[in-house]
Amino acid sequence: MTDKIRVAILENHQGIIDGYQFRLSGTPDIEIVATAVYGDELEPMLAQVPVDVLLLDVHVPSSQENENPYPILYLIPRLLQTYPDLVILVISMHTQRKLIASVMEAGASGYILKDDQASIRNLASVICSVANGGIHLSQSAYQKLDKGYSGSMTQSLAPRQLEVLSLYAAFPDITTAELASKLCVANSTVRNLLSGAYLKLNVRSRTAAVARARQMGLLPPDVPQFDIREVGGKND
Repeated sequence: MTDKIRVAILENHQGIIDGYQFRLSGTPDIEIVATAVYGDELEPMLAQVPVDVLLLDVHVPSSQENENPYPILYLIPRLLQTYPDLVILVISMHTQRKLIASVMEAGASGYILKDDQASIRNLASVICSVANGGIHLSQSAYQKLDKGYSGSMTQSLAPRQLEVLSLYAAFPDITTAELASKLCVANSTVRNLLSGAYLKLNVRSRTAAVARARQMGLLPPDVPQFDIREVGGKND
């Protein structure tokens, strides 16, 4: 990733695009590099300009001639396969739990509801968080997914989720692409495993997930850092 986080936007309301641009204009670490208003413009846009974080609405017309929504659940895995380092953040007015779950399972790193004023107001911080491996869900979206986990956010992690956290605990600087390579899976699969683990552990980042898993005894404890003078004894 360059010094600036390069952001692209797919949103069919120009007023909303202008609002995002206003929110992000005061952040020197973020640059909006491209915008699109139709789904069929998305892939050509990404082919023309490097993008780190993609902001997506889920209900954008496919084209000027086709007003049906573009196939987001088809495109997210396709985009992440083509651009393994791309981070996708969905911003939508739709609150259906199954849709939110499907979007996250497809590999998105977050789901913000358009009426979530706090997340929109702090959009720059949210983008920085997901660009650095975190996830972000509006509180109501988070609660809907919580119900999908039978109300228990601290249930045992799946073996594959523990594999991912174990690798990250051992190699804190490892990238998503490197994790995917070690596990022989797609980058989107790693993001899905991580986001599922975050939800179960009630955290928002990989570092916090590892710490929480250690606290719960799901991972070995961290190695304490001893002062060499303490180890050496009084006469050293």
